[in-house]
Amino acid sequence: MKTSIIVQNLKCGGCAHTITSKLAEIENITNIIVHTDDSKVSFNYINEADALAVKNKLKSLGYPSIEDHNNLTTKAKSFVSCATGKFTK
Repeated sequence: MKTSIIVQNLKCGGCAHTITSKLAEIENITNIIVHTDDSKVSFNYINEADALAVKNKLKSLGYPSIEDHNNLTTKAKSFVSCATGKFTK
């Protein structure tokens, strides 16, 4: 199945690189596409637990979905994830 999650704090290619590499580590997640223009992360998954794992991983990286709370700690996590993505390209 295919789905998309609209996330907060997604700003650039560094963010996209981190998101792509970290989501690729999750079993049963494939065809990951990060759209920086509209802050959308699309991917294929096998079951609902896989999709939930993606949502939780995104939140832990600092990219919560639009329905989740976006506090200062989350924004700081996204800053670190973004910087990491820029340096590991």
